[in-house]
Amino acid sequence: MLSIILPAKNEAAALAELLPRLRAAQPGAEIIVSDDGSTDDTATLCAQHGVKRVGTPYSMGNGAAIKRGARAANGDVLVFMDADGQHDPADVARLLAKLDEGFDMVVGARGWGDQAGVGRGIANTFYNWLASRMTGHPIHDLTSGFRAARADKFREFVHLLPNGFSYPTTSTMAFFRSAYPVAYVPIRAAERVGRSHIKPLRDGVRFLLIIFKIATLYAPLKLFAPTAVAFFVLGWAYWAYTFFEFHRLSLVSVALWSAAVIIFLIGLISEQITSLTYRRDA
Repeated sequence: MLSIILPAKNEAAALAELLPRLRAAQPGAEIIVSDDGSTDDTATLCAQHGVKRVGTPYSMGNGAAIKRGARAANGDVLVFMDADGQHDPADVARLLAKLDEGFDMVVGARGWGDQAGVGRGIANTFYNWLASRMTGHPIHDLTSGFRAARADKFREFVHLLPNGFSYPTTSTMAFFRSAYPVAYVPIRAAERVGRSHIKPLRDGVRFLLIIFKIATLYAPLKLFAPTAVAFFVLGWAYWAYTFFEFHRLSLVSVALWSAAVIIFLIGLISEQITSLTYRRDA
């Protein structure tokens, strides 16, 4: 059975067009609208189109809506797609066909022309590059919200998902860390209906934190070890400067060396915590 989950917050205008198209494309699927505290006609639309609605009386975030939808779904395969009209229901079949080739997750990868602005495109390109370097596998779209996954595999990581907007990053890195194969299918994303809920000033810092989450979710030492080496080298460089110029040992060098040791030890601890996080009992 297939379950299609649409996290939605005041997306009634887009859902009015999307739900009939989705039902026509996947008539046998369970469609779930995970309502994130909408104040528009989302609930009425769900009733009119006979789709399942789960929600809360107030907004808790996109990731929280994803978690509620995943827990309420009955399907063996989960498809997540945005409720704002960006994703084409016809592409669901393409993701499922790729999933049948033996993958545990298939992500709809957007091209540069489908990014919401130049700034977002540059940021996503950097995220993709960093995640690819961390995992050793090509990652074509780390932040895409259009993806299909096997339900049992996805639910292993529901507790790791944040309530905010970075659930795609978390789920992707969790699958790679657990050696679950992930594939990418090129898609075209249409212009969203209505206004985006992402505010650059408010959410900019959150997206910057994605960079650190990429490392800490997969291999913390790959972030902490180079940082520790950089502090260690800076300590020796400053020692050389103060020794040859003033013939003394500077406390700044000692502080840099101490910081290098502390950062490296934090990396080791983080690596152990990450290993325990993904440990599965036999």
